[in-house]
Amino acid sequence: MTFKVVHYINQFYAGIGGEEKADHRPEVREGMVGPGMAFQRAFGKEAEIASTVICGDTYFNENLATATSEIIAMIEKYSPDVVICGPAFNAGRYGVACGAVAEAVSDRLGVPVVSGMYPENPGVDMYRKYAYIIETANSAVGMRKAVKPMAKLALRLARSEKIGSPKEEGYIPMGIRKNMFTDERGSKRAVKMLVKKLKGEEYITEYPMPVFDRVSPSAAIKDITKAKIAIVSSGGPVPKGNPDHIESSSASKYGRYSLQDIDDLNSENSETAHGGYDPVYANNDLDRVIPVDVLKEMEKAGDIGSLHEYWYSTVGNGTSVANSKKYAAEIAEDLHAHGVNAVILTST
Repeated sequence: MTFKVVHYINQFYAGIGGEEKADHRPEVREGMVGPGMAFQRAFGKEAEIASTVICGDTYFNENLATATSEIIAMIEKYSPDVVICGPAFNAGRYGVACGAVAEAVSDRLGVPVVSGMYPENPGVDMYRKYAYIIETANSAVGMRKAVKPMAKLALRLARSEKIGSPKEEGYIPMGIRKNMFTDERGSKRAVKMLVKKLKGEEYITEYPMPVFDRVSPSAAIKDITKAKIAIVSSGGPVPKGNPDHIESSSASKYGRYSLQDIDDLNSENSETAHGGYDPVYANNDLDRVIPVDVLKEMEKAGDIGSLHEYWYSTVGNGTSVANSKKYAAEIAEDLHAHGVNAVILTST
């Protein structure tokens, strides 16, 4: 028996183009396209890529419901045994698209899905419950290493084989807990793990804890009336027209915008680019996202030393941790160069 596979990729991997073609509408092509050729080689004669569904990252993320419905209709037509999405590596919008397609395929069609992503891709946390996501490298240089385990797992799912734990099979944990029977009760196992930990020996916890960055706060400002304050936001505040075209989700950039001669943000001079919340109130008065009006008043009253002449903005909605760290480092360097003493961070 030859299993049928449908492959979902974005406009870049389909050879259509880069960011300038990210608004490409969904289409379906017979057979394999782009990285599908590597998957087909890995499948051998056991499976065949029946079709490849393609969609631009911007189009998908800005038309989530419509794009998902279009893509699901294309996939359903081929009655696949398994669907492969990506791999998306650390491309945030691509990862979110792969994850959303996986969710819809799993929920609406009941077909198993395999994807591949870098662990910090936002698509992992958002959609790991709906697909077996193989951990990949940060970029497409890891394509060859990603294809083999993805293809292997896809074949196992197509055969309806029992899939083991993430450690056994190599996929990112899906956040699903399963009850298991063991020879020893939990209290004994916990004590044994504690003893190993105290001795510095290797042990594996049955309930891994999340790992968070710990950032030590800076010392308090001694005299706020002499401090230069800046505004940085992930709430998407931009000048009217969004001149840098910051994406509404999985932002690939940030902007720096002048506050010269601006004492108030309003519907005539500003708006939000963010796609993760209702923009109506923000677009009516962007001071609700970044308090420019109040800070200008405080500056005039001498309550603060000064307000930095620029504000910095990106969209936090689905933006990868790696990109966020990159933007933060660049913004911090610019703030330091301008002698800024403190930053007000706002989101949504």
